[in-house]
Amino acid sequence: MKHTIQALTVLAVLTTSTAFAQDEAQMTKADAKRTKIDTVAKESLARLFTEDPAARDLYDDAYGYAVFSNIKISFGISAGGGHGVAVFKKAGERSYMKMGTGGIGIGLGGQKYQVVFLFENKETFDDFVMVGWQGDAAANAVAGTQGKNAETTFTKGLAIYQLSENGLMLNADIAGTKYWLNKRLN
Repeated sequence: MKHTIQALTVLAVLTTSTAFAQDEAQMTKADAKRTKIDTVAKESLARLFTEDPAARDLYDDAYGYAVFSNIKISFGISAGGGHGVAVFKKAGERSYMKMGTGGIGIGLGGQKYQVVFLFENKETFDDFVMVGWQGDAAANAVAGTQGKNAETTFTKGLAIYQLSENGLMLNADIAGTKYWLNKRLN
């Protein structure tokens, strides 16, 4: 009887230790993913400010921002996805998010790019983070290598930049793109 109790105690300790180890591994994996997303966001903002110094002024005036790293593949039908973070600047609060995109059009190949959103006010930021957001048409970015807008400003509370391997683009094609909170990382 004594050996049975000892064996059950050892089994309970091992089971509990294994559960804690699995939880810790999951947390470590989530922490690593958040760190990677934060690093991409920091690097993307630095690149944006280098390629378009006027974007820094808009960023300074912004309530918050979001940065997403995306991969888009097109073979007549396009599809893509990615991850990002939305940040309320004043408090430094981070909301980790996902994005998915799809559409039909002429195209063949793939593209890796980052999208930077600058939010003018709390309402626009909160709507993006809490409700999610869907881009139903191509949105004009406020700057680009092919020609900058005469005045850098927010449009309907939002400024969008797309950074690709070819540089900062004037038109950020966010058609058919949905953004939502990542429950596993928040």
